[in-house]
Amino acid sequence: MKKRGRAVGSVIRDNLVELLFHLKQAHAYALYQKYKKAYGPVNIRSVYYNLTKGKELGVFEIKQIQKVEGDFSWGSSAERILYGLTDKAKPKGDMKIKEALGL
Repeated sequence: MKKRGRAVGSVIRDNLVELLFHLKQAHAYALYQKYKKAYGPVNIRSVYYNLTKGKELGVFEIKQIQKVEGDFSWGSSAERILYGLTDKAKPKGDMKIKEALGL
């Protein structure tokens, strides 16, 4: 009998694992920009969703929360959450991604 609901696996989440493997840690918007450069078009909401879902599954962890000062439309400061990989993440270590990112 087939399970109901959404599949646990995600191509976008797997690609984010590869990006974080090479970057070590990054915030969501930086991952979105790098993802577009390495893999092509993606919706930023999909990146945020997959980071949140990956955190629930134990693939991603919050490494640091930075407070950034600036002139934002919502005020003078923002929180930047830096994500990293946990031991549950299984990166392939694709060197083509490292080259695409210029690392």
